[in-house]
Amino acid sequence: MELTLRDLFLLGGWAMWPLVVFSVATLAIFLERTIVLALSNLKVAPVRDVVMGHINAERITDARAACENAPRRTVVAPVYAAAVDAAGLGESRIERAFETAASRQIHTLERGLDLLLALGSIAPITGFLGTVSGMISAFNSIATAADVNAQLVAGGIFEALITTAFGLAIAIVAITGYNLFAHFVDRFSRDLEEAGNEIVTALIAS
Repeated sequence: MELTLRDLFLLGGWAMWPLVVFSVATLAIFLERTIVLALSNLKVAPVRDVVMGHINAERITDARAACENAPRRTVVAPVYAAAVDAAGLGESRIERAFETAASRQIHTLERGLDLLLALGSIAPITGFLGTVSGMISAFNSIATAADVNAQLVAGGIFEALITTAFGLAIAIVAITGYNLFAHFVDRFSRDLEEAGNEIVTALIAS
């Protein structure tokens, strides 16, 4: 007998309701982060090379203009612009300006990832709880049944395991998405940290 999603939902019992909410939230965050990161230019080198060239030639105004004229959605451009704006204010002020701008951009890229990780943890637990609840009901049916047969036992266990399957499926999507997105953000963060040391040194020397 083929079962539709509606059939599986009804067989799963009460635990399917929170799992549906978790699945919608997971899919929404996954798609939103995919779009944001796909449209964001996380490359540091192109802007760094242009800006550093101007700074080394002591053309601070041109360096600022290069940040403003960087391609749209170039994430590193506002960070470099903040550091350039602090030129001449001392090493600590330049570093603070760079770090504050960098932290703001990274926070924007990481938005929703904590919730995605939480969903990846909560969904399977909810599924297991639904399974335990279903197993309790199944064994209660067995205990009160006058005639116990394999079909009765198998049917109860089948229904109970549906929530575990749904919970694990949600967790796979959520945790995979989290690790994938975190990888891109971490790589950008490392590149940005290296670039920060270079631009601070260059601005102090200019």
